[in-house]
Amino acid sequence: MQENTAPTALVPLADGYEEIEAATIVDVLRRGGVEVTTAAVGGSLEVRGAHGMGTRADALFAEVQERDFDAIVLPGGGEGTDNLRKCSALLERIVRQREQRGLLAAVCAAPTVLSAAGVLSPNQHATCYPTCQLELDCPWINQPVVEHNGIVTGQAPGSAMLFSLVVLKVLVGEQVARKVARGMVFEF
Repeated sequence: MQENTAPTALVPLADGYEEIEAATIVDVLRRGGVEVTTAAVGGSLEVRGAHGMGTRADALFAEVQERDFDAIVLPGGGEGTDNLRKCSALLERIVRQREQRGLLAAVCAAPTVLSAAGVLSPNQHATCYPTCQLELDCPWINQPVVEHNGIVTGQAPGSAMLFSLVVLKVLVGEQVARKVARGMVFEF
């Protein structure tokens, strides 16, 4: 994180993304003062969610992939995760984020994208959607959210709020995360 500037987060979106996860990530981080950029993985700013909701991303991933971000946060969704995993430029950007010791976070099926990028190791602890656990390159922890060794993972759409608050806590501190949680009447 750079001094005297708001922390930054990149949220890549691909067709089939899990809407509740993406919306919660963006909303919680912005409430906490994080400068969030949503980036469409594909050729259009218009991205279709898993349940028919559409959104317009802030930018195309190709336009922002070389920018530095304090965090890269991946929402899940079965098809969305598959589409993220197919984007070799995103996998390379995730590797660079890890090498630069920037925060990586992924929820639901999206931790499998971190495995595809090769940034999970047998020493890493992570969670994901239960049916995806065999696709992880590390031990699966059956908890809603796992924060370990610079990576935050969340289990499912139902853990999106807690996951987003933990990401916020890592980026800006526990006091801000608790204030945001109180404002939403969420126990954190």
